[in-house]
Amino acid sequence: MANNTNNRREFLKTTGKAGLAAALSLPVLDTLAFGCNQAPAVKAGAGTPYEQQPLPYAYNALEPAIDAQTMEIHYTKHAATYAKNLADAVTAEKVDKNATSLETLLAGISKYSPKMRNNAGGHYNHELFWKTLKAPVDGARPTGKLLAAIEKDFNSFDAFKTQFTDAAKNRFGSGWAWLIAGNDKKLAIVSTPNQDNPLMDIAEAKGFPVLGLDVWEHAYYLKYQNRRPDYITAWWNAINWDFVQKRAADIIG
Repeated sequence: MANNTNNRREFLKTTGKAGLAAALSLPVLDTLAFGCNQAPAVKAGAGTPYEQQPLPYAYNALEPAIDAQTMEIHYTKHAATYAKNLADAVTAEKVDKNATSLETLLAGISKYSPKMRNNAGGHYNHELFWKTLKAPVDGARPTGKLLAAIEKDFNSFDAFKTQFTDAAKNRFGSGWAWLIAGNDKKLAIVSTPNQDNPLMDIAEAKGFPVLGLDVWEHAYYLKYQNRRPDYITAWWNAINWDFVQKRAADIIG
């Protein structure tokens, strides 16, 4: 426990002292195509910072779903590298961070280099991922309007869970599974390769990411080896539905 406390202190030293409220801020999106619809503009918050933010929990907080060693490596090595490489790309490609939100940059990612695409996506995806996680609770599920919207668009929560699991399980190689929403308030499940996400103008299906699951091997291999389905099953109990519901509130009403 002492080691985890020390680790947490090191986070705050190395990643800045942004508060939890900043870590939980919601993005403001430009309008994006979403099939025949558009992704909604979300009013709350000031967007995702370009810099890596502190974790709102200790490395071991998600056990047994996600082990402490995986969390430490995932956050301090993989995600930190995306943030560093994004900073390098922003400098090289002369992006004004004060005038261009990360969400706006992603919406026009086709204008930038592959380095920008990979690392802007990787940074945004991970900053969202950390916030959607909490200490596991068996049988965790959303409530209220989000649950009602899921049941409306997928017939039942169990059907939604099956479809999302399939999208995550069947994503070939590395990538992400997403629950996204459009201006018509309809929810949909999609997956993207590598560090792409549904905000990008190059995405096959575009929309506002309500919830995302990292299915790169670095997110689970130390504990689960090649058993991605076991990782996905454990992840369902570690979703921070309170955060996800607040994130979706401006969309589903």
